[in-house]
Amino acid sequence: MTRAEPFHAPAEDTPTTETHDLTPEASSLRDAVTTSVRQYLAELDGQLSTDVYQMVLAEIEAPLLEEIMAYTRNNQTKASVMLGLNRGTLRKKLKQYNLIGNKD
Repeated sequence: MTRAEPFHAPAEDTPTTETHDLTPEASSLRDAVTTSVRQYLAELDGQLSTDVYQMVLAEIEAPLLEEIMAYTRNNQTKASVMLGLNRGTLRKKLKQYNLIGNKD
């Protein structure tokens, strides 16, 4: 068995400039995850992998936290409300992904 390695969403035929296009034709998060997991499994070529669940969560959670923190201008109270997390849990996750320093 091989340990799960992070996967990346497949490249699209769209320009690489970062935009936040929320048009109806944009793929849903669910579709993006489905496509990425299928690609990851295809690349395994029949081999088994471990810790896939944790790998997927980490791959999604870190950018989610980054975007929410940017949206709230690093206001942890607002971010915790948006995410539905306790503020302490948010701080723990931000530290886990090195998104804030360890001051305490």
